[in-house]
Amino acid sequence: MEAPPFASSASSSSLLFLRKNPLSFTRSSHFGNIKYSRNFSVRASSSQDSVVTLLDYGAGNVRSVRNAIRHLGFDIKDVQTPQDILNASRLIFPGVGAFAPAMEVLSKTGMDEALCSYIEKDRPFLGICLGLQLLFESSEENGPVKGLGLIPGTVGRFDSSNGFRVPHIGWNALQITMDSEILDDVGNRHVYFVHSYRAVPSDDNKEWVSSTCNYGDKFIASIRRGNVHAVQFHPEKSGDVGLSILRRFLYPKSNLTKKPGEGKASKLAKRVIACLDVRTNDKGDLVVTKGDQYDVREHTEEKEVRNLGKPVDLAEQYYKDGADEVSFLNITGFRDFPLGDLPMLQVLRYTSENVFVPLTVGGGIRDFTDSNGRHYSSLEVAAEYFRSGADKISIGSDAVYAAEEYLRTGVKTGKTSLEQISRVYGNQAVVVSIDPRRVYIKDPNDVQFKTIRVSSRGPNGEEYAWYQCTVNGGREGRPIGAFELAKAVEELGAGEILLNCIDCDGQGKGFDVDLSKLISDAVNIPVIASSGAGVPQHFSEVFTKTNASAALAAGIFHRKEVPIQCVKEHLLKEGIEVRI
Repeated sequence: MEAPPFASSASSSSLLFLRKNPLSFTRSSHFGNIKYSRNFSVRASSSQDSVVTLLDYGAGNVRSVRNAIRHLGFDIKDVQTPQDILNASRLIFPGVGAFAPAMEVLSKTGMDEALCSYIEKDRPFLGICLGLQLLFESSEENGPVKGLGLIPGTVGRFDSSNGFRVPHIGWNALQITMDSEILDDVGNRHVYFVHSYRAVPSDDNKEWVSSTCNYGDKFIASIRRGNVHAVQFHPEKSGDVGLSILRRFLYPKSNLTKKPGEGKASKLAKRVIACLDVRTNDKGDLVVTKGDQYDVREHTEEKEVRNLGKPVDLAEQYYKDGADEVSFLNITGFRDFPLGDLPMLQVLRYTSENVFVPLTVGGGIRDFTDSNGRHYSSLEVAAEYFRSGADKISIGSDAVYAAEEYLRTGVKTGKTSLEQISRVYGNQAVVVSIDPRRVYIKDPNDVQFKTIRVSSRGPNGEEYAWYQCTVNGGREGRPIGAFELAKAVEELGAGEILLNCIDCDGQGKGFDVDLSKLISDAVNIPVIASSGAGVPQHFSEVFTKTNASAALAAGIFHRKEVPIQCVKEHLLKEGIEVRI
């Protein structure tokens, strides 16, 4: 694993699981008198106009922020000591993960006091996501936990009782409330959010708020005071509009022309996701393939692996074509030695250099022991994924086993890969991939699982069906239904569900609307409909007939049968909000 830049100041385990008493020093909420237990000198660097200082505390995907900064022509200096913060000419803090572990890392290493001193001097600062939340007085996440105390207010969880799904994942619109400069190019375009907690505007912090966003209620999307900026969304994952935000922060005095307002963003958009099933072919090359009910081999005498292109090239093309996310599924890797799958890790690293939308990767997220007897936790495997460029990781078979055990015992052990990763990185970073197969029955009382009356009868006239979950790429059925699995993994910490359907996979006849409705109505987290898309109308059908938050496709994009932009134009005509 790649150690965080200041690992010498705190052990790797403490960076993930630090638990410490609240801060012992005090500071005001408005740049007032601040009392510190350590003495620091503030010294601006005058010879680093092309250098950005990056505060990376060792959790989550910061690679995309690094790539965006380099893409804009800047070099990066990593924070090694608190003094590096105070010497910075411009500082970016891309906070990723959960509030408490992040705050305790900052406290243990002395970064908290240096950070407050830097901001109190009105030095150029940009906080991203958790980098905004930590500026507030406290958070309810695993808390209450004290924050840096620079902005009045408490960071609280979204309320899911009003029908809004938590985490808030996707592309949403901003309501700009003050001239923030860095938001000048946003106009009416969407930016990308992924979070379960938010701060709300109040009379006490209104002078800080530069934009808000609506999701169930109004929350703070960005703040600005002088040279200090922070955003709840992810500019490094918001495509061209996000890069423009970073550019305006990095070039504050340049004569950048303000772009006229574009787009029609007004609310959370439905997402269109491009999926790449990646595996090695018989020659050992890493290729994108596509299954027909999970069979990825051609129906020829040679039965070679179906080759639809190179993963990095395709991912970059889908980004240019307007994909809202790109998902990699490593369908053969990591079976024996997850961290030894260097080609897949390289795919993530190369892709994140030029693709500035969210990247999800799945395949082999589990505990394992290598041939030398060394044990690796699922947390270590996930950490390497994140450090290589993934924003979210997708867990499949391991989540099924965890759900079965949880339903059997009713006990959350905290030791499953799902629980461990969501505790450290936040549930918004964890997707559970469900691979069910439809099982028709004549009488719903014949099984113990949740059944539905199907819209199309079974082969023998059956009116009912349940959805049996599978593992190992659909090869093994398990005694658990998709409904039961979805409810269980939500309780165990999943932040999103990728809902496949073996029966529909590769058929091009549409998503399984019955299944998508069943699961999206059962849980309060976002559901991604997958398997079966053949024409743009299939996307509008699943969005209008179910509560799916996103729809994913692979083959129709790989074979260029239906361009992504064509899907989005169709959705717009149907009155469905999408990012353009």
